[in-house]
Amino acid sequence: MDKKFKGKHFLTCEDWTKKELDQVFDKSFELKDQFLKEEAHLDLLHKTLFMIFFEQSTRTRNSMEAGMTQLGGHAHDLTADKMQLSHGESAKDTAIILSRMGHGIASRNCFYGIGKDYLAEMAKYSRRPVMSLQDDVYHPFQGLADLMTVFEHFGKNTKGLKVTISWAYADTHSKPLSVPQTQILLFPRYGIDVTVANPKEFPLSADIIEKAKKNAAVGGGSIKFTNDMDEAFEGAHIVIPKNWGGFGAYSVPDYLANENECKKEMKSNLEKYHSWICDERRIKLADKNVKLMHALPADRGHEVTDEILDNENISIVFDEAENRLHTAKAIMSMTM
Repeated sequence: MDKKFKGKHFLTCEDWTKKELDQVFDKSFELKDQFLKEEAHLDLLHKTLFMIFFEQSTRTRNSMEAGMTQLGGHAHDLTADKMQLSHGESAKDTAIILSRMGHGIASRNCFYGIGKDYLAEMAKYSRRPVMSLQDDVYHPFQGLADLMTVFEHFGKNTKGLKVTISWAYADTHSKPLSVPQTQILLFPRYGIDVTVANPKEFPLSADIIEKAKKNAAVGGGSIKFTNDMDEAFEGAHIVIPKNWGGFGAYSVPDYLANENECKKEMKSNLEKYHSWICDERRIKLADKNVKLMHALPADRGHEVTDEILDNENISIVFDEAENRLHTAKAIMSMTM
């Protein structure tokens, strides 16, 4: 493995060149092949990863912890209540100490207006690689798994592939912007034509949109936006129906200063769009060989119907979820 990656932070795919990401995908496929053949791949023998979760997790927590075990190391599963974070210890001090005791730090902090900056602060003071397990802006590990899954089903020449990323109704919780924002930044770098559909009250962040347009210009892909879910589905090769909160409609200071009022407004806006669902009618608007992707957990019956999510000819969400393991292992193996 190229030693230039050792110690490199993974906070966003934006910090890695396309050539570097290509090496990550090569490593991911190599590790997946070894995993399926049950061949030992102890790249991180006796090494330690500290995982700090401020939110719940299924795929992220288990892909990292299982990945470390399979690479020959160990992952500490930490939450704020188990640490002095609950008493106000700073990101700086936490990073300094943990990076002296182990070989890598990974953290999920999705608090709006806080998460990305918290992880950046850790990275600034850590002597070991810091990895984002999702923040309020980015979800880089999900982006890698998504693109690996695209490669598996459509090949690595993705020029001209049509991917629709659509807001969808969900009432479980206000989901971060980080998954769709990572996708619109990453996919066009690989020549993919991305369409984003969302109600006007649920935009993505303006600065991310502008960066995605620049990425598309350089990578040969394209990106367009619509407020019509049906229009977005027409002719799509891949559809990704995913709820995200209305955070993009607010500046960070405004949201933090008026959080309760903003949440009330988001809830009111949300109730207008029950019809934004991926169902049998909409899936028929897409390409005849369309595939469904979703970062999971899916809000069944709201974001997508069971008949689509459980249709093995359409849904590749479990391939996508499995690839969280292999891409996580690739990043850890290369950076730790």
